Amino acid sequence: PGCQLITDGRNTMTASLASAYSRAGWCQLGQRPDGARPLARLPWNPGTWFNPNQSTRWYFAPGIMGLMSFAQVILLSGMSVAREREEGTFEQLLVTPASPLVLLIGKAFPPVVVGLMQATILLLIDLFWFRVPFAGSYPTLYLVLLVYFLSSTGIGLSISSVCSSMQQVQVYTYVYLIPNALLSGVATPVRNMPQFLQLLTYVDPLRFALDAMRRIYFEGAGLSTIAFDFVPMVIVAILTLALAAHLFRENLS
Repeated sequence: PGCQLITDGRNTMTASLASAYSRAGWCQLGQRPDGARPLARLPWNPGTWFNPNQSTRWYFAPGIMGLMSFAQVILLSGMSVAREREEGTFEQLLVTPASPLVLLIGKAFPPVVVGLMQATILLLIDLFWFRVPFAGSYPTLYLVLLVYFLSSTGIGLSISSVCSSMQQVQVYTYVYLIPNALLSGVATPVRNMPQFLQLLTYVDPLRFALDAMRRIYFEGAGLSTIAFDFVPMVIVAILTLALAAHLFRENLS
């Protein structure tokens, strides 16, 4: 017999705080008000799921994979159009027989491939260098990454469509990345943010990608479990890619 506390190790900070406060409260239960000999109490048996040692390295491993790939994909997709505009080749591209949809696919394909390659490298580092065990399915993880990179590419192409130089793309990209990284929950849980900031996180694909990757990585969650995380990313991908296609069409006319 005893008291057992089970914490969720996907968020090491919350799990460690919950364990510490609960243990302190449990120790005070057996203390007499007059300072006499403590009362007998049941043993204390804490436990942590998904991260038994509450290692911060485990917690940040999927987050860094999503955050670094997010920045790389948006910069690549934004720079591709801005560089051609500076060199004067974008106008030549627009007068070719290729439709705006074909141009959009051609501009979106390289950043997505680069993002998948970078995510794979970071995943291998997590597995073999930091020894963070993977409990989920690799096809499910890469499906999440694919949808996530499509939404990131749509954002980058939309930014590049309204910029005339690479310097403008860099400024807009950094202005976009910093708030989205803070709102993603990579360091601070979303539920601890003010209510109006929690509403803003629904347009941040990084938030849902991190949640899905952590659940796949540590829990071994399947598609049915993380289906809710797909909806915002798919909506952002459709809206931003459609906006980029519309802006390409406007340039054609």
